[in-house]
Amino acid sequence: MELADVPAILILFGVMAYAILAGADFGAPIWAVTARGEDSERLKESGHRSMAPVWEANHVWLIFVLVICWTAYPEVFGSVFSTLWIPLILACLGIIMRAVGYVAGGVSMSRTFTWLAAGASLLVPFALGTVIGAIVDGRVPPGNAQGDIISSWLAPLPVTIGLLLVVTSAYLAAVYLAADADRRSERELAEAFRIRGLVSGVLTGAMAVVGLVVLHAEARSFFDAMLAPGTGESELGRFCVYASAIAGTATLWLLTVRRYAPSRYAAAAAVACVVAGWGIAQQPELLPGLTIDEAAASNEVIIGLLIAVGIGMVLLIPSLYLLYSLVLGGRFDPLDVPQVESAAPGQPLEQAGRPVLGAVLATAGIGGLMLFLSDSGVTLYLGLALFLAGVVGGVVLLARSLVRD
Repeated sequence: MELADVPAILILFGVMAYAILAGADFGAPIWAVTARGEDSERLKESGHRSMAPVWEANHVWLIFVLVICWTAYPEVFGSVFSTLWIPLILACLGIIMRAVGYVAGGVSMSRTFTWLAAGASLLVPFALGTVIGAIVDGRVPPGNAQGDIISSWLAPLPVTIGLLLVVTSAYLAAVYLAADADRRSERELAEAFRIRGLVSGVLTGAMAVVGLVVLHAEARSFFDAMLAPGTGESELGRFCVYASAIAGTATLWLLTVRRYAPSRYAAAAAVACVVAGWGIAQQPELLPGLTIDEAAASNEVIIGLLIAVGIGMVLLIPSLYLLYSLVLGGRFDPLDVPQVESAAPGQPLEQAGRPVLGAVLATAGIGGLMLFLSDSGVTLYLGLALFLAGVVGGVVLLARSLVRD
């Protein structure tokens, strides 16, 4: 693996995270508008309650992907956005519509906002799926606006992948929301989402098979790179496809026996394996005739990017760990505020926790002091490292204490 390959791996990781997390957010309103009567309101309220703490955080991964792409592979970014600007604009509008419908729907029971959120939830995964399909189909040539702005994404393979992402979003939402309802002991609601998860899971599997057939007909070279026996890359791609099928089947079985918590992770694994298979089959060409090495920026730019990403991850990962731990632990559930016994004035911390907390505070304090007193050189970077280590340590300690409580 060369330096130019590292940003591509990070992009693949970001796409994977966005598909797993934001996909469920886009799928939730679909179940609210397809239900009838009281079920519609119950499903809408449950989806809003489960997604409220995380829906904005999920979009961090989309920004992550865009920033790395335009910095590390500027020609690829320019080619994709100049040829596929229509579906990308539609995706942006859908994200805005989703946000408006979501926020307004949180304070209003109007069906208008529910339908607005549902329309956006169909539009965004479909539009982003057509973008992926156009790249897979080789319909985005290198250069500024070199591809057809209509036929590049309104073609059999892009449309098929767009539809696949729509049903996948509904599938993830049903599985995740079933697990949330079960955690809150809302058995009837969990059962409603379980049935929807089973139906959408079967539909997603059928759509995936259709996608493979269309892929074989429209992009045979990509199909061979992913599934044909022979090369090491294709063998790994086949493994990802088979692993996705196994994880998807396991999800259906877990839903059948009402094992909601593990079904959430099995569904996420099924989607993650598909994304990984796409990334493996896409190499070494990002666009027709343009390899990763040819598209990459200079080593200096990539090194600077990786340093910035590393610093960002030091802050981002503990923060997301705290957020998702609180959500999965039910700490944001309404009407479920835990009763905490008031501590006596001056009550000391647990003996085991005080040295660790002291070390964290000392590390952050020393690092901050070194940053304040240094203008450049080793002292400045050492101070930055110590300060970030202290911040991360504090966030992790806070997360662990809140989850444990």
